[in-house]
Amino acid sequence: MTKPDKEGVKTYLASLQDSLCRAFDDEGRHVWAEDKWEREGGGGGRSRVLTDSAIMEKAGINISHISGSSLPASATTHRPELAGRRFEAMGLSLVMHPRNPYVPTAHANVRFFTAERPGADPVWWFGGGYDLTPYYGNIEDCCHWHRTAKAACDPFSEELYQRFKKACDDYFFLPHRKEARGIGGLFFDDFNALGFDQSFAFMRSVGDSFLMAYWPIVERRLGQVYGERERQFQLYRRGRYVEFNLVHDRGTLFGLQTGGRTESILMSLPPTANWVYNWHPEKGSAEADLYDTYLPPRDWV
Repeated sequence: MTKPDKEGVKTYLASLQDSLCRAFDDEGRHVWAEDKWEREGGGGGRSRVLTDSAIMEKAGINISHISGSSLPASATTHRPELAGRRFEAMGLSLVMHPRNPYVPTAHANVRFFTAERPGADPVWWFGGGYDLTPYYGNIEDCCHWHRTAKAACDPFSEELYQRFKKACDDYFFLPHRKEARGIGGLFFDDFNALGFDQSFAFMRSVGDSFLMAYWPIVERRLGQVYGERERQFQLYRRGRYVEFNLVHDRGTLFGLQTGGRTESILMSLPPTANWVYNWHPEKGSAEADLYDTYLPPRDWV
């Protein structure tokens, strides 16, 4: 069995963080605040946060590499064979909360996990993906997002996009609201079906395609004029983003249960959000169109 190249994965994640930070640096006019941190139980990371730039009200791009002698309950409930194994988990996670409500919020992550025990083969897999959360829907943007995601998957297998799109639709869903968080994208986990080298290549393809998927949308919508109505709807929908991350997101739960750095784990939350009691969009409005046309899962390709 091929031994996983953990150093190769770690090097790639650091390089991806650097390249993405350069891309969203407002042409050098803003500096990412950087924190390098160590975890008491083993490992550490590098968190970078950008606030109040011309494009992003808040953006964060984190890398981490943590290890430990045993896994938390969130990791072993569905994989009891991992109990008692030493583990390493490394990954990159990013979130973009734009200033303009016509620019969607975006989230992405790529990660690698391995669990080892003396005398046994290591258990390893890759995970990740990206998803888009528009406030005001746009057909062109949604099609571009999903076509880019499909192009990242197709060289490895033409069935991967549909499988991971459905997994994304299923995962980024708020059951207590009975609505999707956004228009989806890709979501994969426990992925090792192609062997280490090709599975790693697939993870890189997804990570490298994020900028191609998101930046053209940012450029198209950045100058669109908006007012207080659009801003208030953006804040209202950001509340859904907060609800999902704090109530349902497995990555948040894993990070908190493994003693991760709370500031980095909760970096994904927007700087401001709003909750309005029993609010419903006006029929026929652009806000209602988000619920009627864009949030229900559909084929965007």
